[in-house]
Amino acid sequence: MNRRQFLIGCVTASMLLGIKPVFAAKLQYTEKTIRLWPGTPPGGGGPVGEMTLSMNGSVSNVRVPTLTIMTPPSPNGHGVLIAGGGGYKRIAIRLESRPAAEWLVARGYTAYILTYRLPDEGWKADALAPLQDAQRAIRIMKQREKKVSLLGFSSGGHLMGMAAVKSKFQSYEPQDEVDSLPATVDKAALIYPVITIEKPYDTTSSHHVLVGRKASDEKNAEWSIQNYVTPHSPPFFLVQAENDPVVSPQNTLIMKEICDRNHVPVTMYRYPKGGHGFALGKPNTPASEWPSHYELWLQDK
Repeated sequence: MNRRQFLIGCVTASMLLGIKPVFAAKLQYTEKTIRLWPGTPPGGGGPVGEMTLSMNGSVSNVRVPTLTIMTPPSPNGHGVLIAGGGGYKRIAIRLESRPAAEWLVARGYTAYILTYRLPDEGWKADALAPLQDAQRAIRIMKQREKKVSLLGFSSGGHLMGMAAVKSKFQSYEPQDEVDSLPATVDKAALIYPVITIEKPYDTTSSHHVLVGRKASDEKNAEWSIQNYVTPHSPPFFLVQAENDPVVSPQNTLIMKEICDRNHVPVTMYRYPKGGHGFALGKPNTPASEWPSHYELWLQDK
């Protein structure tokens, strides 16, 4: 083991919050939660008190951003970073992140649930705080996995999309040896995602939280994923229902068009019905088909 590997290992060990084996309905995995940062997150600030858990299992008041790592008995070397949605006001852990993580673990993938900072909770980094957390999480994963993919839902899809297309953007000053690793990823799956917050698609909670209701056109463009897609962007997997009442169905069409234009591999599944927030899909509905397509896409070299 060289000095850099040793130092990175020490940093990770110092952030470890807990580890436990899980045996649930024949699904076996080891679960542990680590802090993303060795100290105060970049910029400082943030909320006070304990993290809040809503009745539907969404979290807010995220004072300590974390990664919950779920490792199967025989991991395949492919880690997937998962970001639940919630309009950047909360994170849908129970409805989106954890079901997706358990689905992945059952298929040999190591799942990394990201509990990221929310911009409206007093962080001095403001809108950059979630992206800082995502880039840090990717770098932590890089030291552990052969392949790193992203999976995001709704506003979590926006976060994962921004992380995928802005991997070379330095959102924070390096904190330790972990930050010497690149923030590039192999693939990104975005499920009913916010892609653009430019007009006329500036009515979402994601828009209001990230840039404000009266943001300039330039600011809206700055936080719209499609404006950063290049021929070097990773492959994308897109899912959305055509009757989505929260995020305009145009979002996935915009993303597919820009990917096609830049010759970036893109796979898209759209369903006539499903609304918004269907996660893995309600049983016996068309939208429940997407995980099987996603499984094949993940396996594709």
